[in-house]
Amino acid sequence: MAGNTDPLSPRAKLAVTAGKAAAAVSRAAGRGSGSVIGGRVALKLDPDLLGRLATHLDVVLVSATNGKTTTTRLIAEALGAAGPVVSNALGANMPAGITSALAGGSDAKFGIIEVDEKYLAGVARDVTPKAIALLNLSRDQLDRAGETRMLAERWREGLSGSKAVVIANADDPLVVWAASSSPNVVWVAAGQEWKDDAWSCPSCGGVMQRPGDDWFCGECGFRRPTASWALNGDHVLDPHGSAWPIHLQLPGRANKANAATSAAVAAVFGVPPQVALERMYQVQAVAGRYDVVQFMGRDLRLLLAKNPAGWLETFSLIDPPPTPVILSVNARGADGTDTSWLWDVDYTRLAGHPIFVIGDRRLDLAVRLEVAGLDFRVCETADEAVQLAPPGRIEAIANYTAFQDLRRRVGN
Repeated sequence: MAGNTDPLSPRAKLAVTAGKAAAAVSRAAGRGSGSVIGGRVALKLDPDLLGRLATHLDVVLVSATNGKTTTTRLIAEALGAAGPVVSNALGANMPAGITSALAGGSDAKFGIIEVDEKYLAGVARDVTPKAIALLNLSRDQLDRAGETRMLAERWREGLSGSKAVVIANADDPLVVWAASSSPNVVWVAAGQEWKDDAWSCPSCGGVMQRPGDDWFCGECGFRRPTASWALNGDHVLDPHGSAWPIHLQLPGRANKANAATSAAVAAVFGVPPQVALERMYQVQAVAGRYDVVQFMGRDLRLLLAKNPAGWLETFSLIDPPPTPVILSVNARGADGTDTSWLWDVDYTRLAGHPIFVIGDRRLDLAVRLEVAGLDFRVCETADEAVQLAPPGRIEAIANYTAFQDLRRRVGN
């Protein structure tokens, strides 16, 4: 039963201790948090450790292409009203990182776990979650993840017959297709600004019809389900029709959608929307995202955007022109080495902004911006970009490893 910690076997305890030791060595060597290497060592010693660590927890899994780290944090904050929480708050979302996180949660009641899209089915099989939140699916890391339709199929197979309550975005056809195999789904109208990965029906391959905010397939009848929760402007509508105000310190429509989903998840565990949403206000930044930092006498707001859908949402929340913008793109292993996705991003939305381009793949990005007809400067470093930027707060948008590089440089 959740809240009653069963003692771990000697082998499991040894695995946890060894993992923590490996993580400590990694941190001492300056190689990051050590959560991944620690988890790998622990799982090598006890391959079933992840499931053992979750036995006393009410587990919530959160998966998506965009927004899963933020939503995981919001859910963790909300469920903190009902008991202690353990979470992989820094975003290490594959089995090794998840194992490291849960190893520190022996006294927790809830495990709020962000899961990489490819690993959702396997992690769900290991930890027997009480709830699974599915936010969106779109193209990302094409060299690693493959087609979104294949991911949706993998989710659908993995969720078939699951006893978990699935909280899913009714506005994303791929998510709806994946979640529909589950017998217990709570639908949330969270919106979908990026639609370019959902124009064909995931059920039959037919052309999707999209009148207004609705969608349906004219060939097989697959259609948008009726949502019981909804984002409506600055409010969350609950299944009873009550409207609850959203007050977040995190910017943008996407984070309001994340809050709506988080409120629906919290309700599964008996936390009322008012309480859940009030607790979410405490979140000011998530693993450095949205932080405003001082660097070289300037204010920089740090924003993460890893794929076309994420860049689209980020463009919607930056300050208007003539706010200067720094763009940084890498293509290392954690980013995906294929940068062809740059051509799917509508960079013309940055017209009027002074633009400065940095990062390992700054020349790839420069070609894309030139084709888009934008004025920009290519810089060698963040320092040079900041020096050249005109007055005012700077919006710094970067993909995953470029974002980490930028955080280290500005001391965040």
